[in-house]
Amino acid sequence: MSVQPDWHDAPHTYDVPDPEKALKYAIQHIRGDRTEIVEGVIQPVSPMWDHENAADLIRDQLVPALRRLNCAAGSGNLDLPGSPNWYVPDLAVVPRDLAKGAGALLPSQTLLIIEVTSDSNAETDRVVKRRRYAEYGAPLYLLVDRQERACTLFSQPGELGYTHAHGPLPFGVPMPLPAPFDLELDTTQMG
Repeated sequence: MSVQPDWHDAPHTYDVPDPEKALKYAIQHIRGDRTEIVEGVIQPVSPMWDHENAADLIRDQLVPALRRLNCAAGSGNLDLPGSPNWYVPDLAVVPRDLAKGAGALLPSQTLLIIEVTSDSNAETDRVVKRRRYAEYGAPLYLLVDRQERACTLFSQPGELGYTHAHGPLPFGVPMPLPAPFDLELDTTQMG
């Protein structure tokens, strides 16, 4: 009679050929709230109404530029290949042709990414996402910092981060968006 090892005693390992691909596949199949991966940590995204209001105020002001540029604005998935990151920005502006049927886009395919801070994620938006968006070539990153009551526009991305920052400008001071937008955002109601 042979003795079978008890499965409770044996360590279980799973051979996952590509952990990044497996994690990003899983994140896309979670039901319910939007979910992102920040530096390998799965985080549900459940913004509050005042947070959503700030994003909507910006989206409304972008509408004329979106039409002129044939772009869409939304909070679709952004993949950062080769890293344990899968972001769901508060708002991203992308060419309409790329938005059709896309499961996820790359930060370099955006024209502008906007993150609005919350108490729970402010440091992630200020530090981690700013660095990663630059590393992955997002040309413009607008940080709407509700805790600091200010906006900062980061541009000129590189591997070590953005090389130019305009701001922080306190809420109430218009935030200029350069070409191709060529407009000023009214920030008086962001806070």
